[in-house]
This record gives sequence, structure tokens and C-alpha cells, in this order.
Amino acid sequence: MTVSAAFSAFGEHAPGFQQPWMAMVHGLAEASALDPRTEELAYLAVLAAAGMESGLPFHVAAAVRAGATREEVVSALLVGLPAVGQRVVSSLPAALAALDAAGA
Repeated sequence: MTVSAAFSAFGEHAPGFQQPWMAMVHGLAEASALDPRTEELAYLAVLAAAGMESGLPFHVAAAVRAGATREEVVSALLVGLPAVGQRVVSSLPAALAALDAAGA
């Protein structure tokens, strides 16, 4: 699974920051009461609402591996539409390409 160029650079050029960051991320995942599929769908909604398209390919693939359907991924991306508006729509091209790449 491919991570974004930005995240790759983070690990390559600042491993002292990336390692504790990833430890925190893994700790939060372990503390979550959500199953992996729901967790990934929720995270996709947050990425879309925050306009963080670079993380979409990685997390779309993770959601599909966890059992999410194409329709669920698109719905998760658009769940923030009432709250943050059209910003979430800009996430669709990257997510759809990632879905196609994942065969979903």
C-alpha cells in the first residue's frame, strides 16, 4: 500500500517525529471501540472534511481491505457535506481512483 509523498518524506527526513506520531496513532486505534471498517470509513469522512486528499488513497485501500464497499466509501466522504459544504466533493476524484485501483 502506498503512502503519500508527504508522509513518505515525513518518515525519511524526520523519523524522530514520525515514530512517536505512529505510536500515538496505533495507540488510539487500539483504544477505539470501532471495528476497523467503521474506523476507516469515519477517518475518510474526517480526511474529506479537512481537505486532506493526500491520505485518501492509503485509507480508501484500508477501508476496502476491511470490507467497505464502493458505495460506503463514497457515502463516508460525503457525510460531512451538510456541515462543511462542497469541500468534501473535492475528495471524490482521488478516492474514486483509489477504489478503482483496489478493484472496488
